[in-house]
Amino acid sequence: MKSLAELNALKEEIKDRISMKNEGDGIRIIVGMATCGIAAGAAPVLNALSEEVEAQKLASVTVKQAGCIGICQYEPVVEVYEPGREKVTYVKMDAAKAKQVIDEHIINGKIIVEYTIGSVTTTK
Repeated sequence: MKSLAELNALKEEIKDRISMKNEGDGIRIIVGMATCGIAAGAAPVLNALSEEVEAQKLASVTVKQAGCIGICQYEPVVEVYEPGREKVTYVKMDAAKAKQVIDEHIINGKIIVEYTIGSVTTTK
């Protein structure tokens, strides 16, 4: 930081990120796309999610990418935010699992428990 203007710009950027996490009434799917996520295969996961949402014409569902989610050992990570429900964190994802998340969780409302972080951390 070299100036107050830079600090204020950073503050506004962070405020925007926080409001993005709380925006809208639809379902938001966030894919961790930091270096660790990309190295673990997050790009095909992001593509599969986006393509499936488009193919199924799910207008109330948005797919976005984020930076580091903070759980590198579980990458690729996908977080699903639904209004009025707790966030669901899917881990060790691939394109096939991503399509299943759209079909089972997003369309049919059934969380795929065996892909969630709770399932992975309790089996170790």
